[in-house]
Amino acid sequence: MAKDVDEVLAGLPAGQRAALQRLRETIRSAAPGAVEGFSYGLPAFRLNGRPLVAYGAAKGHCSFFPMSPALIEAHGGELAGYDTAKGTIRFTPEKPLPADLVQRIVRARVEELARGKRYRAG
Repeated sequence: MAKDVDEVLAGLPAGQRAALQRLRETIRSAAPGAVEGFSYGLPAFRLNGRPLVAYGAAKGHCSFFPMSPALIEAHGGELAGYDTAKGTIRFTPEKPLPADLVQRIVRARVEELARGKRYRAG
């Protein structure tokens, strides 16, 4: 298993690596107090010890995990054209998620955590 997020990203194809590095930087700017690490084996950020968001790559796509099905649903109109599921937003390096949308989702997730909302898988 990778020791740090940089090692994970270094092992990806160039397009995915660049797309996820941009996503990582956008998340960091939207939640400057968040701590980077891993959650469920994926690069992730935690805030005050609680899971904030995660991201990763799979064959053929990248994924952003807001850890809040409600946020995916709330931004559904803006996510049209992306493959979404209960807990994930899938995108490709050729069609990355807009940075302003990612920032809004991350900030909304920070607000959820501040209100005591907890993500429950499944």
